Parts: sequence; structure tokens; C-alpha cells
Amino acid sequence: MQTTVESTRSKILIVDDSAFEQRMLTDLLSELPYKVSVAFNGLQGYQLALANRPDLILLDVRMPNMDGYTACRLLKANPVTQDIPVIFLSGADADDDRILGLSIGGVDFVSKPFSPGELAARIQVHLNLAKRHQHPPPAPGAADAPEPEAESDPDAVLVNAVKRLIADNLAALPGLAEIARSVGTYREKLSQVFREQTGMTVFGFIREERIRRGEELLKDTDIDVQDIALLIGFNNAGNFATAFRERMGVTPSAYRQAIQKKA
Repeated sequence: MQTTVESTRSKILIVDDSAFEQRMLTDLLSELPYKVSVAFNGLQGYQLALANRPDLILLDVRMPNMDGYTACRLLKANPVTQDIPVIFLSGADADDDRILGLSIGGVDFVSKPFSPGELAARIQVHLNLAKRHQHPPPAPGAADAPEPEAESDPDAVLVNAVKRLIADNLAALPGLAEIARSVGTYREKLSQVFREQTGMTVFGFIREERIRRGEELLKDTDIDVQDIALLIGFNNAGNFATAFRERMGVTPSAYRQAIQKKA
């Protein structure tokens, strides 16, 4: 049975393929009031996160089998793990790496080698922020809070991760094989699962998402039609107009004019 002190200690999951890095992080965190667990790659880290529900994850970027970016996409696509703060740890210090890590859901990006004191401070900051966003305990006599949502179907998590990736990269989407790799699977499996879960192909969803985003931008902004076309992944305004008219029955310009008249 856990003691009161043990039950209140925050749980930290370290995901790193380097035994040296694991020992260093474990030694650092063992001096602080945390319970530490470790995983050797992204897939194992994702599975441990589902099983143990840590309060924060320290996630290396470059790992075999499944890298940190892929693991983070799955963590953020699963309702069970989506609210767990993820701090990326990486030997790479390029702006593109930092931007990618933050854009897919990381709360922080710490470059190696790092200052132990700074890392400890960042961990505590994000634990405190996460606690502020948690729901307050129910008042005495109130109905019990609902149980945490059960683990999502793995196929649903995979499709959700793909949808998020597509939505975040409409202007410059990679090919289907790269999309699949980015969520930890392969092209044929992704195509099958996506169709089973959504009733459409990945490319069909991409077309729908581009038109939907184009409709939003036409309605809510004054961005030129040509620029909207580029923002949502069309080569030019003509291609956008053709696809938009096929789906909506009017050209982008006519759609915007109709919205403005109503306003």
C-alpha cells in the first residue's frame, strides 16, 4: 500500500535509448520528489504512458524503432495521454527541430547537454502548469467525477494522429509513405485502417480538409484567394477554384462575395 508521501510524488517517464542518458536523468530526478520510470524507445514509452499515466514525460528525439516525434503524435492523439506534458530532449539544436517538437504538442524543448538545475526547474514549471489545468476535486456531497476515459482503440488513435498531422501541414504535405512513418506505421496499413475508420481514403480526407480550411479562410479572413490556395496546399488559385467549385458549387470568389453580402 502506498504511503501518503508516495502517492503525492509526481511520476516522471524518461524515454531515451541511451543507457548513459537514462542513468544521468534518473540520478538527477531521484534527488527530487519524483517517481521515475524509463523506456528505451518511443513505442515502449507510449505503451508505458498508457499503462502508468505519468505526470510528465522526458522524451528523446532520435531513437530506433520509433522516434520521439512519432511517439508524441500518438500521445497527443490518444485522449488517455493527450494532456500529459512532454518535454523533448535532443542533441539537435536546429530551429526546425524545436519548431516541430513544439508544433506537435511538446511543451518544451531542451537541448543536450543541458544544465541539471535548469532541466529540474523546467520540469517543475510544467508540472505546476499541468496541475493548474486539472479539474478541481468535487465538492463534498457532489456526484463522483467520471472515471478517466478508457484507452482508445489503437486504430482510432492512429487515424486521429494522421488527421492532426494533415491539418498542421496542409501547405506542404509529405507523401503517404512518409505520413505513415510519421505515426509509426506503413503505407498499406495506414490506407486500410484509415478507410475502415473514416470511410474514405487518406487522399480523400486531404481534399476535404483543404476545402474545409479554404472555406474558413474565405469566410473569416481577407487573405487573397491566391494566397489561400498556397496556404492549403494548392499549386495555384486555378486549381483551388476548380476543386472548390466541384465541392461547393461556386468559385472561391463567388463564395466570399455571397458571405460578404449576407454580412
